[in-house]
Amino acid sequence: MINLTKRQKDILIGTVLGDAYLQKTGQKNARLRLEHGGKQKEYIMWKAKELGNLIQGKPKPLKRVHPITKKTYSYWRHQSQSTPYLGKLHKIFYPEGKKTIPKDLEKYMSPLMLSVWYMDDGYYYQEDGCGYLYLGNVSEDEAKIVSEAINNMGIGNRIYSKKKGYAIYFPVSQMKILSKKLKKHVIQSLMYKIPS
Repeated sequence: MINLTKRQKDILIGTVLGDAYLQKTGQKNARLRLEHGGKQKEYIMWKAKELGNLIQGKPKPLKRVHPITKKTYSYWRHQSQSTPYLGKLHKIFYPEGKKTIPKDLEKYMSPLMLSVWYMDDGYYYQEDGCGYLYLGNVSEDEAKIVSEAINNMGIGNRIYSKKKGYAIYFPVSQMKILSKKLKKHVIQSLMYKIPS
């Protein structure tokens, strides 16, 4: 059995809410699959190092052809061992097989967890100084849960409706607060995602 630290759990949960996928393996276990764009090798290596012996092997560079544009995209893939802890996370975040924002999200929130989630799915518009945390194809109720949990960390935000799902919008003043809370956790190659 692998014992994980609070730091590792925060990184895992931020990753699960972000770009990762939890794959069920048997009744009680699951495996974490990480995929990041070709330019994000440093980021996937950071995650692998932080998650230690939970991760197996080395990340693999792969290519994918877009079915419509026919453009070839390069990306990195890495995966974890199958464990009961990841099986518990699968029950929380994939209760019906689809990724879901849990109603008690607030209990998982921390600056590190939010930093990882933001490094995965956040975007900073330098021209106007605002930022977004893209939530993907979630319901309005799920977006409200995220908005409230972030608000309770002292970071004001608004829900922004997109064609497919929702995003959390941070105006200039709140982007500065977000940056202060996340800065020490954001890795060097992703510092462009927050105000300097």
